[in-house]
Amino acid sequence: MKNFKYIVIFLIGLPLFAVGQTVLTLEEAIAITLENNFDLRIAKNEVKINEENVSLGNAGMLPRVNGIVTNNNTILNTKQTQSNGNEIEIDGAKNLNLNYGVGLEWTIFDGFSMFARHNQLKEIQKLGEIELKLNVLAKVSEVYDTYYILVNQQHLIRSLDSIIAVSEFRLKTAQTRFTIGKASKLEVLNAEVDYNADVSAKIRLKEQYAISKIALNQLLVRPSETDFTVTDVILIDETLKLTDLLALAQEQNPELQIQYINKKIQEYELKQVKAARYPSLSLSTGYNFIRSESPFGFITQTSGQNFNYGFTASINIFDGFNQNRNERTSKIQLENTQLQIDRQKQAVNAQISSFYQSYLSNLALLEMEQKNEKIARQNLEITLDKFKIGTISPVEFRTAQVNYANAVIRLTNAELLAKQTEISLKEIAGNLSF
Repeated sequence: MKNFKYIVIFLIGLPLFAVGQTVLTLEEAIAITLENNFDLRIAKNEVKINEENVSLGNAGMLPRVNGIVTNNNTILNTKQTQSNGNEIEIDGAKNLNLNYGVGLEWTIFDGFSMFARHNQLKEIQKLGEIELKLNVLAKVSEVYDTYYILVNQQHLIRSLDSIIAVSEFRLKTAQTRFTIGKASKLEVLNAEVDYNADVSAKIRLKEQYAISKIALNQLLVRPSETDFTVTDVILIDETLKLTDLLALAQEQNPELQIQYINKKIQEYELKQVKAARYPSLSLSTGYNFIRSESPFGFITQTSGQNFNYGFTASINIFDGFNQNRNERTSKIQLENTQLQIDRQKQAVNAQISSFYQSYLSNLALLEMEQKNEKIARQNLEITLDKFKIGTISPVEFRTAQVNYANAVIRLTNAELLAKQTEISLKEIAGNLSF
């Protein structure tokens, strides 16, 4: 029994790795998520679609070549009276008109609209890439959060194991004292109630732990029943600076980058609208084969080929002032994109400033709870020694035990909160590693 208190007190420092369980590191969890997560795979496919859309043909720069075949057949029952009085009657007369060939149309100038459209498609591609990055950051942040919740729960389960060990020792001591007549039945019952309460708390915590593992398996696109354990350390970056985070966010925050690209897209949209003021010029050419047959008339069969070419030039002279209206509308939309940029900048700065205050508070709380946990541990050691020699009551011993348990819980929760605010700050700044 002389080593019992050291086994109990330092039980919280032992790893909670079950035999046969695979240890899943944070890096492995992120890598699996990036490879398998359904949302990210869909976002990657959207990027591929945008890449395919960036082409000269989609921008209208290349000619269009069409092959044409027209075949018209007519069956007639006809009766003709000629000028000399002769009558000709034909049943089932078949007329054939066949036309086939190839034609080319090419818009060679449209007021530079096609060039603006091509540049706009490139910006849309960039927009898809930034949206993918935003999705990646969100999923990686979720993996970080879920992973460290599991680490926190492992710490709490281990602390409950130490508390249960102490409660079990107290219960056995009370039973022994009752057997030899040095304690009442009430002391045994109180010890048993406290022991059962601690075991019940562990059961509820293990349920939450199992649910968190299912959530992480879902992010990793693995079977929900896949068993694993996580590493046992929460390392907190205490070097974050507000000015550095604000500067990084202006360059790397995905939501802000999306607004920048939306502005460029709208600028190219305005150029396309203005292009309608310029003339447009199109070239056309084609080669056709013609064949026709008729069983009556002076000519019963005709065939031939023709080659055609030409151009079409047009300019908008007056369209009911719609051109002016379209340009004004497009300029207002462009102005809105700048307002959205300004609004997003303000929102990002406010988010970072708010989370940074929480970050500083959580670091201060973490430091205080580390000191408090050491004090509670020393108090429990002293109380345990006194309890073994019978100089304090079971109620006082239970109070010290609960105080230590609460100190450990506050410490682990402070670690988790500090890590969560660190993750949030890095996510907003676009600097979360993955």
